[in-house]
Amino acid sequence: MISAIGQCAGGLLVLILGAEFLTRGGTMLARQFGIPPIIIGLTVVALGTSTPELAVGIDAALTGNGALAVGNIAGTNTVNVLLILGLSAMIRPLALHVQTIRMDLPVMIVAAVLMLLMTLDGTLSRLDGAILVLAGIVYTVMVVWTAQHESRAVRVEFAKEYRGPKRTERKRRETVSSATLLAAGIVIVVVAADWFVDGAVSLARIWGVSDAFIGLTIVAIGTSAPELVTTVLSTLKNSRDIAIGNLLGSSVYNIFIILGVTCLVPSGGLPVTPYLVRVDIPVMAVVAVVCVPVFVSGREVSRLEGACFVGAYVAYLFYLVMART
Repeated sequence: MISAIGQCAGGLLVLILGAEFLTRGGTMLARQFGIPPIIIGLTVVALGTSTPELAVGIDAALTGNGALAVGNIAGTNTVNVLLILGLSAMIRPLALHVQTIRMDLPVMIVAAVLMLLMTLDGTLSRLDGAILVLAGIVYTVMVVWTAQHESRAVRVEFAKEYRGPKRTERKRRETVSSATLLAAGIVIVVVAADWFVDGAVSLARIWGVSDAFIGLTIVAIGTSAPELVTTVLSTLKNSRDIAIGNLLGSSVYNIFIILGVTCLVPSGGLPVTPYLVRVDIPVMAVVAVVCVPVFVSGREVSRLEGACFVGAYVAYLFYLVMART
């Protein structure tokens, strides 16, 4: 068991490092090509911090552990909202902007409900995957459209977080450096995902629990580490517009792109266990819907609401441990 835990922990640490390389490299490269900050924040950064889920999902699907991939998506989105968003609000009340309430939140709810409906038959087929990816493309188009309404405050915040090259003569060197960082991140994430999944599956076998349970707990919390670090650090620095957009954007892309692409890998689709259909995916959908009254009331998440979110996640985690082991 020590070997499996070590493999899991080592794979996770390298996975997080690779995701950071990929996100930073992709962000800098996008800036150097003149892509607007809001597009980078809700696409490149959101997808970059979701690469652990993608790598883990594809690896799990290829090795016949599809339930782990589905459980990881459901678990990660629940972690994103209840644990990470809750912790951020507990540290400092979280002010929400109009774009978050009008676009990101509704799309997150639609994605969660769509995933729930697709899994009712116990399988996520390639057709389901194609529909999800198409929805992800539509969402990305929506994000591009909103770029023209981008506020100056967001531009300034992004410039502080992801600085571009300051001199024209350094641009080519910076571009090569960013591309190298991006490529290195991709390679690291792919290799680390294989270690992490192997270690997680070994733990599931040793503990006698299902792949879905491991996906909902260890893998979900582990692959959410980039979002956790980004959001908490941004909260401490009091510059959270892009971080929160990234958090909600990641939740959308986890379903539309990450799960969608993963569904396209196995010819027979991804199996969805009864527990996932009856409990875990509905919990994810309910959490997304509960955000509506919380976000709309006063356009902020208070410390008390953040504490309730974290408490709800602890209760859910306790249920998983007691009922599934």
